[in-house]
Amino acid sequence: MQKKTQFLKVLILTTAFMLLVGSIAGFAEPWKFGVIADTQWLNNDDGKNPNTVAADVIKQVDREFILKGVRFVVAVGDTVDVPSLGSLDTRALFAQDLYNAGIGFYPLRGNHESEMPGSGPEFIRIFPQNLNGLNNLTPSDINPSIGTDAFLAPDSKVGFPFKIGSNFNSPSLTFNGVSIKGLTYSFDYENARFILLDQFDNSGNTTNTTIPQQQNWITQRLSDKKRPDHAFVFAHKGLITENHADGLFGPNPASDPASTDAFIASLANHGVQYLIGGHDHMHNRAVVSTTDGKTAIVHELICASDSNKFYTPVNPSNDTKYDNPAREIPLSQDLYQIGYYIVTVDGPHVTFEYYGVPSGQIGGLISATPVLSGNWEKRETFGYSLNGAEFLVGQGQSYTIVQDSFRGTTASILAGINGSTAQDAGGRRLTKAIYTGWSKTNPGAASDILRLGGMAKGFGTQETDVYVLSMSYEGRSLRTDELKSGLFGLATRNGKGNWINAVTKNFGGVEKQFVVGPWTAGYGLGTYGIDPSTHTAWAVINFNGEFTVAGFGDSDEPDRR
Repeated sequence: MQKKTQFLKVLILTTAFMLLVGSIAGFAEPWKFGVIADTQWLNNDDGKNPNTVAADVIKQVDREFILKGVRFVVAVGDTVDVPSLGSLDTRALFAQDLYNAGIGFYPLRGNHESEMPGSGPEFIRIFPQNLNGLNNLTPSDINPSIGTDAFLAPDSKVGFPFKIGSNFNSPSLTFNGVSIKGLTYSFDYENARFILLDQFDNSGNTTNTTIPQQQNWITQRLSDKKRPDHAFVFAHKGLITENHADGLFGPNPASDPASTDAFIASLANHGVQYLIGGHDHMHNRAVVSTTDGKTAIVHELICASDSNKFYTPVNPSNDTKYDNPAREIPLSQDLYQIGYYIVTVDGPHVTFEYYGVPSGQIGGLISATPVLSGNWEKRETFGYSLNGAEFLVGQGQSYTIVQDSFRGTTASILAGINGSTAQDAGGRRLTKAIYTGWSKTNPGAASDILRLGGMAKGFGTQETDVYVLSMSYEGRSLRTDELKSGLFGLATRNGKGNWINAVTKNFGGVEKQFVVGPWTAGYGLGTYGIDPSTHTAWAVINFNGEFTVAGFGDSDEPDRR
């Protein structure tokens, strides 16, 4: 319990920083970016993945990015399996469908590209946008042999160069005679700063790291007074990964404690919620702390594979094996999926959506390109808000720790238990990271709008444990007949964006029951009420979403108050 309290204190401090940043600048309209990871193809296949590039998988994932309207895509390394000029150039050609749709593409090198000491200059040549944001400038002399399958042909170039992002910047550093300008780089888009970190020293040794030498630049980019509100940091390797022992700071998680701590503290102290990477070919979320287990934390997202390779986590975990004290809190793990990510930035709110298709392979390699289009499932939704808070709730623990306020509205969970028994592959119990966020009230509503997330029971469902949510409302005078009508209370949005009675969206089809008065233990799912003595509305529900206190009509009617 003491360790969880320490983590919660850090989360609250981080939120306080983000509230300060969010109060300084206005927020943009909602927009999206995508994340793709590890687009490798290792063995002989069905002729659709030339030069060790998972071209057919890329084409199918890019189709999803285009359909979902992302502004740009970040590729978190290992864009090829066997590094060569031909394989790198092949990957560049298969970004053309994004360019033709007006979507930017911003890649990182992984350890596979970096096995070839000369990969750095070629990487910058074929992805010149890393220097200045000008996309659709793939060099005309790229013409690797990719076979004759018509399905494989990359899209022909159309249109003109276009710019995505601004304020591009790189460290002024050279390793083994190669400048890392455009290998490590940052840029701004709307209300977010993106920092992409290349750790490799261009020697061909892929366990070496140059991040300690880049730390001053990283901190400067994060602490910049002109920095936008959000900041996302990407690297191919992670802080603590689940299959590979090697990471961002050397051969194992304990390789360089001082540099690890400086990096995590820099991210945490400047409001970075997520370090996003690949390397492990699985979906994994965790909270990782500094090496003392308590000073600072950051969320780590390891992205699912877009290759034909799938790894199994080691047991015992790398954290257990190398760290003392253990400093990783596992949140979520999904294995053997081909996946991609859509990240929506909506003012202070950030929502990650993870989509996957089962590979059909328990570890190892698949040999035939799967059909992904039409088979994608939204596996998990998670996120954070600059004006909210986060609460780590372990298995068997109460959700009543979740309490937050915004302007004049207070939200509290009055009852509910984390009933999950899920474990990661190493046998560690998974914790729920519950987050809140806020928006100003809609006209006619009696409270501000709460966003609540992180409580889903598992992959592929939005259902949560049963819990009781309470929200305060302004002290308006309601007539007795209005109180007894059951048409005023805790509301949520329907598919049309209208506010409806929150309990109508419960899983399980439980009949609604209205109460005038406080919530009392024993009220079942579907019970809702208002307590005029405390000016609060409450409901027994089993889903997350947006909530406000307002009037509503019948079960699927818009708010008419």
